[in-house]
Amino acid sequence: MKTAYTCFCTDVIHEGHLNILAHAKAYGKVIVGALSDEALIRYNKFPTLPLAERIRLYESLPGVDRVVVQHSMQYDDILKELKPDYVIHGDNWRTGPESALRAGVLEGLAAYGGELIEVPYTYNEKVKKIDSQLKEKLAMPEYRRKRLRQLIEICPIVKVIEAHSGLTGLIAEKTVVENGGKLDQFDAMWVSSLCDSTAKGKPDIELVDMSSRLRTIDDIMEVTTKPIILDGDTGGHTEHFVYNVRTLERMGVSAVIIEDKKGLKKNSLFGTEVEQTQDSIEAFSAKIAAGKRAQLTDDFMIIARIESLILEKGMDDALARAAAFVSAGADGIMIHSRKKDPAEILAFCDAFRAADKKTPIVAVPSSYNVITNEELAAHGVNIVIYANQLTRSAFPAMQKTAEDILRYHRAKEVDDRLMPIKEIITLIDEL
Repeated sequence: MKTAYTCFCTDVIHEGHLNILAHAKAYGKVIVGALSDEALIRYNKFPTLPLAERIRLYESLPGVDRVVVQHSMQYDDILKELKPDYVIHGDNWRTGPESALRAGVLEGLAAYGGELIEVPYTYNEKVKKIDSQLKEKLAMPEYRRKRLRQLIEICPIVKVIEAHSGLTGLIAEKTVVENGGKLDQFDAMWVSSLCDSTAKGKPDIELVDMSSRLRTIDDIMEVTTKPIILDGDTGGHTEHFVYNVRTLERMGVSAVIIEDKKGLKKNSLFGTEVEQTQDSIEAFSAKIAAGKRAQLTDDFMIIARIESLILEKGMDDALARAAAFVSAGADGIMIHSRKKDPAEILAFCDAFRAADKKTPIVAVPSSYNVITNEELAAHGVNIVIYANQLTRSAFPAMQKTAEDILRYHRAKEVDDRLMPIKEIITLIDEL
């Protein structure tokens, strides 16, 4: 008997999936692949059901003869193992980044004479509603908040990009690229104090208060599902910090990063060019411990940002602080540098990892931007944050457009570098 293979990456079955199964059954024995958690995350389909429950769900569907686990978005391994006569898939992957997966399937099938059967994609109001309900579920605080810890456990490195508005949140949420037959995307969002302040036309000196920062987070959360890491500056007074931890936790924020400085905040990339005062190990450890006592779930993370290298206090000071802050309860360590050479960051990571194999390390390669994610991961980095690139790319583009409209007294000269408004609108989901 011939076999037909299809892969599911869903927690909720609707008529589109049943339609695929009906077509598959017409071709023979039906094998369904359950995409693994690791593969789902790379596919922007973060699971709300454990893999074992998804397998049981698929096994219960009419017409399914067998369920196997597909460990990658690419079908290469599963095709070599099963050699199905047919692969059944919706026709919605003919364009866009997913077309690379389709090309890989065609190549794999051609190797032994298999055939791809494409079924018209099912999309109606009922299916749309189910998709919206699943998205809303992923956006709920209890699901979103714990996702950063889950990503750290599953991913070689968690890729984070800054978002300072609902629109930049959608860019972080929906940007997917194909590279070498694989799909890639950002895993989480960084709500930066610098970028949030800049978007509001304010200096980055903690002038924008927490209530305003929370409104920005709310705007982003309303249209996205990915986890959020908040730039918490110094954390403020300990008495205020503990309340902010509770608020962020309740909203569904995954983590806050606070830096070991005190007094009026100055951006770290100024280094010793401006007067900056590092907090004592004892005082900052007490702030971390107070925040950990205040939180109510195990999901929320408080990450300690160490400024020793920025302030030229030396590697020994940075490592001593890291050890003390972890002992105080910090869920991760962010090490910062303003040097263009990543050597001191890598030296810190290597030394820290020699003593601590588990605590997550966060890197922010703004100055040392020559290094890749993979190189950072090889030195023990778990999270890489691209902290301000969207803001820095938007500002010169907008300024140049404004200048040219003034220069030419019309907008025609700038039109070829503008995104069509229809493309922007398609980024925004309608209810």
